[in-house]
Amino acid sequence: MSLEPDLVALLKRLKLGQMIPTLPDRLALARAQKLDYAALLTLVLADEVQRRDSLALERRLLAAGFEERVTLEHFDWTTPIQLDRRHLNELFSLHFLQKKEHVLLIGPVGVGKTFLAQALGAAATRAGHSVLFRRADYLLRELGQARADHSLEVAFRRYLAPDLLILDDFGLHRLSQQESEDLYALIIERHRRSSFVVTSNRDVSEWVGLFADPILANSALDRLANGAHQLVVDGPSYRARLAPRPPQETAMS
Repeated sequence: MSLEPDLVALLKRLKLGQMIPTLPDRLALARAQKLDYAALLTLVLADEVQRRDSLALERRLLAAGFEERVTLEHFDWTTPIQLDRRHLNELFSLHFLQKKEHVLLIGPVGVGKTFLAQALGAAATRAGHSVLFRRADYLLRELGQARADHSLEVAFRRYLAPDLLILDDFGLHRLSQQESEDLYALIIERHRRSSFVVTSNRDVSEWVGLFADPILANSALDRLANGAHQLVVDGPSYRARLAPRPPQETAMS
């Protein structure tokens, strides 16, 4: 069925134009089920709320900057990795965000730390939290560039704003003096105000040696690492299972 032009014009004026494609079906359903006006109005407005919620979630997921969209359900549990599943499930309850606590995912290359961090970030995003995912080296380069072009305050605010900041692959190289100071400042400002998730191939005991200044290191890590949720992930490389394999040779007859 077609809609009256006056109704279409009113919906557009009220910025409800996205209801137009589905409204005829809803009107037909209301007639078939003999819904009263209040029930019909509830139905069409619920459609619009759901549509807007979906768009808002999509915007938050895009703004988070994830390298891939994953969930915990996508993780390949047939991989022979070792981790505390009970602790992991507790983290996905997101209570650590409410308490402004931090999460450290530690383990060798390729065991799924980045996957789990992004899945945790996606869960937080779907729960309505603001999330930002960045490789640690990219974040430090961006702050360095911002310092050079006098936009450091703007860049710094970008990393202070999210409820959850995910720093991926921390500790790939030793930090310069400036990088040490920038990371120290970021940790100090976010501590007890919002949460970090940090993934690293290095044990936390090695992190002090990555800073150019041991005083900054101890002060920053006292806030970031002490009392944080530390989840160790161990086992063979998760990525190795995704590598292409040559086709098996066909047995000769």
